[in-house]
Amino acid sequence: MVGSTSVSEQPASNATVVPRHLCIIMDGNHRWAVKRRLPGFAGHRAGANRLKEVALLCADQGIKHLTVFAFSTENWGRPSAEVSMLMNLMRHVMENDIEELNERGVRLRIIGERSKFAPDIQARMGQCEALTEANDSLSLSVAVNFGGRWDILEGVRSVAEKVVAGELALDEVTEEVFASHLSLAGLPEPDLLIRTGGDFRVSNFLLWDLAYTELYFSDMFWPDFDEDALNHALKEFSHRTRRFGKRG
Repeated sequence: MVGSTSVSEQPASNATVVPRHLCIIMDGNHRWAVKRRLPGFAGHRAGANRLKEVALLCADQGIKHLTVFAFSTENWGRPSAEVSMLMNLMRHVMENDIEELNERGVRLRIIGERSKFAPDIQARMGQCEALTEANDSLSLSVAVNFGGRWDILEGVRSVAEKVVAGELALDEVTEEVFASHLSLAGLPEPDLLIRTGGDFRVSNFLLWDLAYTELYFSDMFWPDFDEDALNHALKEFSHRTRRFGKRG
């Protein structure tokens, strides 16, 4: 496994330190299935099961916020059969896994542009969010039809509309004001990003939010990323020295 370090100020020098906000790019589901000579659906279903397990592990570890990249704006370009399968899997997860997450105190948030999804999927998203709204063990944000560039552009449009309407002066547009118009508004900035699957890129994920996030890359496919793998990543994070561009 390879860890890549950014810089920050809060020292993380012992194994008791955990990120407040963990992000994961869950990559490698299809390759996991191919390696086992299974259909692609088997890999995506295994990946969905792993997400539920990791979310509950994060809650147990004291991590308060988990944001995962589930379906990007670019994923619509995959073969139609695969996209249809992913939509059905989304339905299955929201219908069958939400109760356990709710019982464990997990709050579900969906981030991304919802209008492209079928009406029943959009309705179920709202129902899951309403069901778990009062939970505070873990805030789980699932990014679907999401892209970092889309998020920034939507923020620019929202701020520009307020400036044009006279609700916001141009000299009042600060980084903090702009960030409050993005999908993760109200959450602490991500402390650690884990990407599985062996690739070394952020793939148009949280481009604004990841400015000083620690990066950790794993060769493991997402369905194989178990408790030991998570603990290894968290242990490495706990030994990072974070300076946010300043001197330690």
